[in-house]
Amino acid sequence: MHTFTLAEAKAQLSRLIAMVEAGEDVTITKRGHAVARLVPSAPSRKQMPSLAELRARLPQQTEPAGEFMRMVRNSDRY
Repeated sequence: MHTFTLAEAKAQLSRLIAMVEAGEDVTITKRGHAVARLVPSAPSRKQMPSLAELRARLPQQTEPAGEFMRMVRNSDRY
């Protein structure tokens, strides 16, 4: 972890951002006390498939809904 005063941070912001992009933590101090931390951002989440794509991958139900519900109701698994 690297520590910079507020004046140094203002003068070298691009360098600090490059350090953070490289995975390092940077602390900024004001009058000897830590006031801010620069840390790498969390990676963005992977986009989920669309509902249409999800539905296309589901198996087709071959039995009537009533029979399926009776089977589920009488089953030990559910």
